Formats: sequence, C-alpha cells, structure tokens
Amino acid sequence: MKAVIVGAGIIGLSSAYYLQKSGWQVTVLEKNDGTDNCSFGNAGMIVPSHFTPLASPGIVARSIRWMFDSKSPFYVKPSLNWPLIQWGYQFIRKANRKNVEHGAPYLRDLSLLSHSLYKELSASPDFDFSLEEKGILMYFKTQKTADEEIHTAEIARTLGLDAEVLTRGQVQLLEPGVDLNIQGAVHYHCDAHLYPNKLMAQLKKYIINNGGLIHTNAPVLSMEIEHGAIKKIKTKENDYEADVFVLAGGSWLHELTKMANMNIPLMPGKGYSITENNPSIKLNIPAILCEARVAITPINRLMRYGGTMEIASVNHHINIKRVEGILEAVPKYFPNLQPKMPDTKDIWYGFRPCSPDGLPYIGSGKKIKNLMIAGGHSMMGLGLGPATGKIISEMCNHQKTSVKTDAFDPERFS
Repeated sequence: MKAVIVGAGIIGLSSAYYLQKSGWQVTVLEKNDGTDNCSFGNAGMIVPSHFTPLASPGIVARSIRWMFDSKSPFYVKPSLNWPLIQWGYQFIRKANRKNVEHGAPYLRDLSLLSHSLYKELSASPDFDFSLEEKGILMYFKTQKTADEEIHTAEIARTLGLDAEVLTRGQVQLLEPGVDLNIQGAVHYHCDAHLYPNKLMAQLKKYIINNGGLIHTNAPVLSMEIEHGAIKKIKTKENDYEADVFVLAGGSWLHELTKMANMNIPLMPGKGYSITENNPSIKLNIPAILCEARVAITPINRLMRYGGTMEIASVNHHINIKRVEGILEAVPKYFPNLQPKMPDTKDIWYGFRPCSPDGLPYIGSGKKIKNLMIAGGHSMMGLGLGPATGKIISEMCNHQKTSVKTDAFDPERFS
C-alpha cells in the first residue's frame, strides 16, 4: 500500500512514520526546503495542560483591545479577505464556554497519547531528542490571572491531570538561580519538553533509512479526482499516485483542501522565537508567562523564547515590535533574566495553522474516499504530532483509533 503525505512538518512526518511502521510505502512532499515550518522554531513543549482551545470565553474582547497594542501577544489583522472573514465568523461563534467544555477532554486525550508516544520514541535507539519530563510552570503576576490559573488548575485535576499551585517561595526552590517578580505559578507535572530540531532531523532520517521518500521544494499544483477518489496529485516535476493521500500542509492546508473541493476554514497564526546560546542564567523548568503569553524553554545549552499569535495571511515581514514584546516581558517576571534583541537574521518566525474552534482537523473527507486531513493544530502541533500520526495510521488501516476523534471531524464547519 502506498501513501503520499503532503507536508514535512511534525504532523506530516509523524503520519509518515506510523504509516511506515504499519507496512505502508510512504512519500512525503514538502512545498519548501523543509526547514521553515513551526516544528523547528517552536518551544518544544508537550502540553496536556493546554486543554483549553484558542477559541475560549473572553478572547474576542481581549483581541479587540490588543489590536491597538503593537506588542500584544494576540492580533487579528483586519482585512477584506474572504478566508479571514469566514474564519473570524466561526471563531466568534466558538469563543464560548460550551466550546471549551466540549473540546477539553479531546485535547487532553490527544496530548496524553502524544506524551506516551514520545516516551516510546525516546526509548528507541533511533531517537534521542532530549526529552525531559520536568513539567511546565505557568507563572502569574496579577491577582486576576492568579484566580484564572488556579481555577484552570482545578479543572485540570478534574480531568485527571497533575497540576500543583505553588507560592512564590515554592517556585524559588525550583528556580534558585532566577530572581522572581511573581505571585506564584501552577506546576503541571503532566507536561514535558524536547528539542524539536533534533526530533525533526531524526524522524526524516528514520523515514528515509527505512525506504521512505521525502521530496522538498515540491508544492502540490493540482489534484486529479475520479469517481470519488484522488487518482494523482501533481507537482512541477512529477505526478504521484497512491492508495491514500494525507494532507498535512500546516498553514497551507486551506489551499490544499480547496483543490479537493473542500472548504476547511484555517488561518496562519504567525509566531516568533529567539534562541539564545549558552545563556549565563538558565531556567530549570520550561515556563509560560501567563499575562504576556510568552514561552521559555531551556533545551540543552540553549534557551528559547517564543510567543505572539498574529492571525493574517502568510507574509514574510518580521514585525520587530512583536519580537520586542516577547523579550521585554521576560525581565518583568525574572528581573535578572534579560535576553537581548538578536540580529534580524537570527529571529525565527513560522505560521501556526489555526482552526476557528481551536481543535485540529483529523480524519477523512466524506466525498473523497482516499483523502485524509491532518492539520489545524495551532500552537500545539509539536505536542500533538505523534498522536495525530498514530491516528491517521489507524484510520488508514481501518483500525479502532487510540482516542475518540469525532470532535476533530475535518468537515465540521461544512
């Protein structure tokens, strides 16, 4: 059996890996050189704690306020762009408590499955991507945020997740080398982190060494559909036939699915990261600065700072104000931690594929029997990658999926 996977990010490579492990011959097509997707520059966090979808109560009001702040963590760029209008309408509809309560158990189960699969991978002699299970600390400065985070921790515990509320003094014991200007933090012991750059290189190596093919600079130009199935997809250089086609094209998923006559709302959410080599002061445990929505991950001899969510069409302009917003937030929590603005060439940015309800798209199309969709994971692509790949493999092999997937129906907005 042959599978063609479109997209060489963590979702595409994970799909290829698990299909290959189950006996499929896999070919991966990547539109660019394979180094600019979010799987490389993200914070490397595996986060069962992130069970709240992006579309949640209060986000619309906050996003309107943030529109007037050039350094804000979330921004929707106004535009007379039909995909953005369509996405925005659905986002507003889904930004409510019902969406959160519906989606939380599904995101939890998907994240926990990924965490388990990452542990399996890290135990394999083919992989060593610096997996560390220290959890993640969610830092808060204000009483309002403290109340919100403590309430979220209570919900997390009802969902079976290990969450511990810590005072400033308790946090200081975990981070003795860092000055703290905080009220406290929630320690999610259920979370973990890894070095995404090593993971991606090792996945590619494994797939190629086991007979798979990965073609870069091979954007899909069109699809040939006959009798309710994709017969072939075409790139500039070649045509590709397969028994199953998996569309895992990240922020280009909307354009890809249009070729298959599907309308899946999705917008790119641009984020930035800065990686500091051999910092003089380094955190022990990955951190999320709640008010600022900034993530900090210590990885080997590195420290990576990341953040912002800029909903707009794909563009390659580096908004220095957004980067400044990330870096300026850090010393507000850790006064003796003051990362410097790097040269522009050292600022990484990527496009997170955001669905309107904050839940990924995982499953088959109703009208095309050999088409699978895997995308829309927003900020959690790295954390949800193995689980998504495993589920895609199970679906292609007509097996019962490891977790329930009905909330991830790719055509739920149709």
